[in-house]
Amino acid sequence: MCGICGIAGYKEDPVKSIEAMKNALIRRGPDDDGNFIDANKQVVIGHRRLSIIDLTDTGSQPMKSLNGQYVIAFNGEIYNAGKLRSEMEVYNGRLNLRGTSDTEILLEAIASWGLKTALEKCRGMWAISLYDRSNGDIMLTRDRIGEKPLYYGKVGGQFVWASDLNAISVVPGAKLQVDKRIIPIYLRYGYIPAPYTIYKDVYKLEPGTILKISAPYDEWKIERYYDISEVAGYGQSHRFTGSEEEAADRLEMLLKDALRGQMLSDVPLGAFLSGGVDSTVVVSMMQQLSSSDSPVRTFTIGFEEKEFNEAAFAAETAKHLGTKHTEMYVGYKDVMDLLPELAYAYGEPFGDSSQLPTMLVSKMTKQHVTVALSGDAGDELFCGYNTYKDARNGLSVLQNKLSFLKGGLRSGVGKAVDKLDRITVMRDGTLSDNIHKANQVLNTDTIEGYYRAMNDNADVYRLILPDQETIDPPKIIETIYPDGLMQEPENNLMLMDMLQYLPDDILTKVDRAGMFYSLETRIPLLDADVIDFAWSLPLEYKMDGGITKKILRNILYRHVPRELMDRPKKGFSVPVNKWLWEGDMRMWAETLMDDAKAIASDYIDVQALNSIWYNYQTSGKWSKIIWHALMLEAWLIK
Repeated sequence: MCGICGIAGYKEDPVKSIEAMKNALIRRGPDDDGNFIDANKQVVIGHRRLSIIDLTDTGSQPMKSLNGQYVIAFNGEIYNAGKLRSEMEVYNGRLNLRGTSDTEILLEAIASWGLKTALEKCRGMWAISLYDRSNGDIMLTRDRIGEKPLYYGKVGGQFVWASDLNAISVVPGAKLQVDKRIIPIYLRYGYIPAPYTIYKDVYKLEPGTILKISAPYDEWKIERYYDISEVAGYGQSHRFTGSEEEAADRLEMLLKDALRGQMLSDVPLGAFLSGGVDSTVVVSMMQQLSSSDSPVRTFTIGFEEKEFNEAAFAAETAKHLGTKHTEMYVGYKDVMDLLPELAYAYGEPFGDSSQLPTMLVSKMTKQHVTVALSGDAGDELFCGYNTYKDARNGLSVLQNKLSFLKGGLRSGVGKAVDKLDRITVMRDGTLSDNIHKANQVLNTDTIEGYYRAMNDNADVYRLILPDQETIDPPKIIETIYPDGLMQEPENNLMLMDMLQYLPDDILTKVDRAGMFYSLETRIPLLDADVIDFAWSLPLEYKMDGGITKKILRNILYRHVPRELMDRPKKGFSVPVNKWLWEGDMRMWAETLMDDAKAIASDYIDVQALNSIWYNYQTSGKWSKIIWHALMLEAWLIK
């Protein structure tokens, strides 16, 4: 795991520029660093290293290919590097590699097969900067689903790229401007979907794509080498025809294959264990693959508030599986100490409050290991969110209750609700109620539409947006969500989340939290073969009779007693609602809103935000808008 950066067509001292960028990436790679400069083409590439595989200097980067044509700066891990080497040696003879790093094998695979073919053969996670010395071309690419980040754009007349927005913001000559069009999108979702960032002219490279730019580095082209929509569609048109038991056998085999690669490390390795289905499946498979004298190390954090605490369940599970378990209970002070770090850790406004426990467990885990596996992506692949069930049930209830409203009349009622005066809405204390979603709900006839409406808070967020007529945010939801692509609506809902929510919220949260503490995180459920198989499964193997993640549970019950796992889903969260209502966090929020008032007024209606805050404090009605706005203000004044 590392941090990468570069400048093409540089205007300033290239060494000074790249050193500034690398310094901003030091948490992503504290162990080593290096530069490559091509003065003729005016290209400089930097790398910061977190040593995981091949801890010697032979793994240092930027790295040149054996034939001297390519230079790579690589962030990530290639789990099937050994197989790639064997395949190359079948055709090319023995490779006289300098070391044992997966970076060098990846680089030689690119030299042998070309970038696109090499990526298609790779199993892993990555953000790659590849420079072709023969013609000056630069290629940037990101892994299939988006585990590793990569940002790029024109800054100060230069083409720049980096693993972190903080590294781009320190480029000499950079005068980054906040893109006001993005503020409504951020407030709406609590994150900024790719390809956009908070800055004008700076972008996130989308997962599964390759960007190519040639001298003089003014224009770039992007092509897609992996499309999850195509994978999902193909899987559903070529469904697995075996029994449910055979499907569980196959999935268990694929997970073990994935874990054999992901458990390779030259540094201490462990796993997050929440006590939920996904992380327990991962840990149970890891424990089976580990030797009896080297149990898996597992880590969890607990909270004093019982409704948010799963540490006791995790401890029971760890005891049953025989892992070497570490737990730490965190409280109010731990969260308060973390608040000043959030804006820098995430690089741009990020409003998923589960960032707090994710950073806390990462900090604790790093004290013991350098690599941690997680159970993320189980919900999106195996129909795990309760909201998937709620969407079908909710639409049915809505249609029954509103059956007397026909067509245009129903739409007219929705538009009338939409025009409610925003100050009246705030005074009435309805921000947490569904009235702000009523227009969308009243105008939908599909489960997909209902799901969007119940997860889209556009109406309430626009309450704090000034000059709405002058803001034209990019169309996100209309292009990313493919209604009706597959037969069952639940499959469409999972695909919606894999296209946007998973990479731009969940994976962003996990990567930034881990990297802030120089902890590499790996996600076995995002193995390409596991993804392919998951999308080939009949829906009833995932959700049946209200049971979510059914196939994962079937595997889990082979290794863990059912009574340990059959309990309501809690999610990974902290009681932010309660904490903002009292004590030091309330004081922090009110001080932040006061300190940020001047600069925030350029982007939001601070008077309206104050009204919302007052409404929350007096009525107790919680809305995500408060946390989203606080994270925006914290970022603006960082």
